[in-house]
Amino acid sequence: MPINVRPRRSVLYMPGANTRALEKARTLPADALIFDLEDAVAPDAKEAARANVVAAAKSKAYGKREIAIRCNGLSTPWGKADVAAIAKSGADAILVPKAESSADVASIVSLLDASGAPPSMAVWAMMETPKGILRAEEIAGAHKRLQLFVMGTNDLVKDMRARHTPMRLPMVTALGLCMLAARAHGLTILDGVYNDLQDAEGFKDVCRQGLEMGFDGKTLIHPNQVEPCNEIFAPSAVELESAGKIVAAFKTAQAEGKGVVTVDGRMIENLHVEQAERALALATAIKELQAT
Repeated sequence: MPINVRPRRSVLYMPGANTRALEKARTLPADALIFDLEDAVAPDAKEAARANVVAAAKSKAYGKREIAIRCNGLSTPWGKADVAAIAKSGADAILVPKAESSADVASIVSLLDASGAPPSMAVWAMMETPKGILRAEEIAGAHKRLQLFVMGTNDLVKDMRARHTPMRLPMVTALGLCMLAARAHGLTILDGVYNDLQDAEGFKDVCRQGLEMGFDGKTLIHPNQVEPCNEIFAPSAVELESAGKIVAAFKTAQAEGKGVVTVDGRMIENLHVEQAERALALATAIKELQAT
């Protein structure tokens, strides 16, 4: 059975009030874009930003890049109008800030349905508060529209009164809980942003840490972060060579009726084959996305 993998290595926030940035995003090699109506937009620019991002999403000028729009919270003066506009924008997903319960997801889904959102429009949830983290499993299983978690590490660090550190030890518990909840319910999960735009090596280190923890990709705040993020979260040439050997050896063994497979001296089990097939499928999907 073919594996369907959508690349989400690099997911770049774009401020909804900045039309030049929205236009520039058409040429950036990010796998996905988040048009932001929340943190990146001042209160007096909220309504203009909403019109900007809806027009951008409707333009279909972003090739095969996935487009999500982050709304304002439903408790704000702009939240419900944001959801109603996003529902008919043609965007692939709505990103909901500060998800804290299954009821929060249900409220968004109800508004989307009432506003005529197509069944294909996904809900993405920001995991960025202590209450949300502690209810990660409940949130992850809340509704079939919910497909992805985005870690909001800046808000979480603030609420925890913690510190941003190179190894992110204050974040490990929260990242791990959300990772487990996401995988238990078949969700994609994206790592949080990296704030120091001058620290290129520190950014790469955190990308590698996120990859090792199991994240599918990372949310970004600057176009300069896209290419190194893409490289780190893509299967390497060495990994793909090994994956090809594993899949080929397993098929040969099956055809010959053998139950034991070894590749380069390693015993291969079904789990290794699944990992290899996913790596190969991801590499193929990345090539298809880059061809646009």
